[in-house]
Amino acid sequence: MNDKKILLVGNSFALARRLSQTAAKVYVVPGSELLSDFCQPVDIREDDVFAILSFAVKNNIDLTIVTSEISMKADIVSVFADNQMLIFGPTAQSANFALCKSFGKKFLYKLHIPTPRFGIYEKLPLALDYLYNADYPLVVRCDTNSYGKDRLCCTNFQNAKIFTEELFLRGENKVVIEEYVYGHEFTMYVVTDGYHAIPLTTVANYKFSQDGDGGLLTKGVASFAPDYKLPADIQVDFFNTVILPVLSSLQKRGNPYIGILGVDAVLTGDDKFTVLEFKPFLQDFDAQVVLNLIDENIIELFESCANGSFADEYEDVLINDNCAVSCLVSSKIDGNVIPNIDLVDSDISFLNVVRNNYFEYISKKGDNFVLTACAKTLSRAKSYLADDLKLLNFDGMRYRKDILS
Repeated sequence: MNDKKILLVGNSFALARRLSQTAAKVYVVPGSELLSDFCQPVDIREDDVFAILSFAVKNNIDLTIVTSEISMKADIVSVFADNQMLIFGPTAQSANFALCKSFGKKFLYKLHIPTPRFGIYEKLPLALDYLYNADYPLVVRCDTNSYGKDRLCCTNFQNAKIFTEELFLRGENKVVIEEYVYGHEFTMYVVTDGYHAIPLTTVANYKFSQDGDGGLLTKGVASFAPDYKLPADIQVDFFNTVILPVLSSLQKRGNPYIGILGVDAVLTGDDKFTVLEFKPFLQDFDAQVVLNLIDENIIELFESCANGSFADEYEDVLINDNCAVSCLVSSKIDGNVIPNIDLVDSDISFLNVVRNNYFEYISKKGDNFVLTACAKTLSRAKSYLADDLKLLNFDGMRYRKDILS
C-alpha cells in the first residue's frame, strides 16, 4: 500500500477495485453507491472538467486516471495538463479516432491498414440507397459509442432499413455501414505514453448476445485471455503493422496518445486480420480479465506514462501465466435478489444493480454485472466460472452458456 491519492474519472468497477488495493485513497467521478465499499464516490458530472479539476486540486490528488469517454471528449486531459496536474489518458484530439468511429475508419484507410469495406452517411436517403443494393450481412452502427443499442448485424435490406431509420430518428448525425467479416474476433491492448508502447495481452471476444453467435451484436458479452487462438507470429505482425503505425501517425501530427489503447480485429480463415475499431480504454466486459493478468503496480505504470518516464522505466510489462475468463450477466426483469454473492470466488464487477436496506443486491432489467474467474488453465477457469454462475442463479438471469464449453 502506498500513500498516493488517486482520482478515477469513469465508473470502471474493476479498475477502481484494483487501484484501491495499492492506493491510500481512491476517489471516483461520477461514482456510485456500488463503489463505496472500497472507494469514495464524488458527485460531479463527467463533462464538468473544471469542477473535476477543482476537486483534484483541493484534495491534493497525485494522479488522475481517465476511462470516461464523455470526459475524454470534454478534453479533461488538456485541462489538467494546462494546470500542471498529473493525468493518465488521451487528449480529445489524440483520442478522436477511438471515440468517433467514422474518423477511426478514415484513419485506418489512410494508413492502409486492412478494415472491412465501409460507408459513412449523414443523410438517410443516401444510406438507404446504399443498403438497397448492398450485399449482406452488413453491420449498421452509430458514429459514437452509446449505452443503448448502437449497432446491428443485418442479414437483409428490411432489417437494415428499419435500424438505420431508427438511428437517424433518434438524432444520430452520422451512421457507419460496413461489411460483416467472419472469423475469430479479438482485441489487442497496449499501454503507451504516445511514443513507446508495450502490449498487455490479447483478448478473445464474444460479441453476439446468444449462444452460437445468435441474437443481437453488442460491444461484448464475454471474453478470455490470453487468446490462444491467435498465433504468436500474428500477434507480433499485428503490433508492428497496426499498433505502431497508428501511434506513430498520431505522434507526427503532434497528438501523441497517452493511455491504454484497444484495437478490435478479426482473424480470418486465411490467418490474416482485418481491423474493426479502436477502444480508448479497457472495456467493461474484459477489464477484469486484463487486470488479472498484470503483475505490475498499475499506479506506478500509469504514472510513468503520464510523467514521461515510461520508456526509461519499462521495457515490458510483467504478465503472469494465468488464464482468465469473463461473462456478462444480464436480467430479463427487475427486482430479484441475486443470491450467494459472498460465496463466489470469481471477481464481480457491478454495472447496473441496486442494494436494498438489507444489503442484498437486486437485479435490474438489462446488464447487471461481469463475472471473471482466473486459473492456471483456461479449462479450469471456465470450470470455476460455471460453478459460481450456478451459485448466483436468479429468476430472469441470462448469459452466454457456450463460453463455458
